Amino acid sequence: MIIEFLKKKDIIFSAKRYGIDALGSMAQGLFASLLIGTIIGTIGERAGIQILVTIGNYAKAVTGPAMAVAIGVALKCPMLVLFSLIAVGGVANALGGAGGPLAVYVVAIVAAEFGKLVSKETKIDIIVTPAVTITVGVLVSIACAPSIGAAAAAMGSAVMWATELQPFFMGILVSVIVGVILTLPISSAAICAALGLTGLAGGAAVAGCCAQMVGFAVMSFKENKWGGLFAQGIGTSMLQMGNIVRNPKIWIPPTLASAITGPIATCVFKLQMNGPAVASGMGTCGLVGQIGVYTGWLKDITAGTKTAVTSLDWIGLGLICFILPAVLTYAIAIPLRKNGWIGENDLKLDL
Repeated sequence: MIIEFLKKKDIIFSAKRYGIDALGSMAQGLFASLLIGTIIGTIGERAGIQILVTIGNYAKAVTGPAMAVAIGVALKCPMLVLFSLIAVGGVANALGGAGGPLAVYVVAIVAAEFGKLVSKETKIDIIVTPAVTITVGVLVSIACAPSIGAAAAAMGSAVMWATELQPFFMGILVSVIVGVILTLPISSAAICAALGLTGLAGGAAVAGCCAQMVGFAVMSFKENKWGGLFAQGIGTSMLQMGNIVRNPKIWIPPTLASAITGPIATCVFKLQMNGPAVASGMGTCGLVGQIGVYTGWLKDITAGTKTAVTSLDWIGLGLICFILPAVLTYAIAIPLRKNGWIGENDLKLDL
């Protein structure tokens, strides 16, 4: 009886539905709000166009609702449930702090399924369905979102611990950890901002984020062409999260690349993020990470701690952020494809 009712409501408890469909859709919601808003806002700031900054801020303000609705679409929610998730996403993202996206993911799934349970079961559906969806979503957010945020912050503490090590090992750990966080449904930018992650540690974080974004963009070019290259390369590698759940081995090449570029950034080029800490966790998203490094150079020159931006600075930035992530990830992926660890269309995105 219960099984038949759940089937009628299209409530399917499966790894594919929650781990692949919902995650993949949520990443697109994140891209269509926070990330595109950051890109537009950064362009506006650098070009001195205030209206673009305003547009970017409005886009970033609806990050939670955008992700929640995207998850609702993946779960095939009825219209009233889908619209009610707007409020749920806003609350979950706000209470989740640094773990906002992860909180939205958990809370939106629970709220959506409860909403689907009561949808069209009464004559006052227009009242019952939104009431149940929003109430469940807010209550679950209050109960769980702060803890999810604390768990995300704990990951940030691991990054801070890594900064206390020698530059070589710190470069590896920070690059890998922050890069992985960037691809997970957790806000690496928020964590870096909360920790004030700048200096050499910030440079290593930039390296790790770039390795994930540029790495996945180049490695999956065969499957996703130019759309995928730009969506991941200047958008987010989180778009691959659904595919990672399906086949975790696809995460190996960019993660190994980050373990290589991190210490090169800290030990060879002494790459530092002395711009805003939030830029440490942005990678190549809208080129915010690179603009942050450049802003730091100008700040250091003004402060007298740096005489000029040198050719070596630009070479290091280009190698760490673009060339090495692309070359290393692509090269590491070749034997994995030949051995069948990465199969045909394992990196395919629904763009």
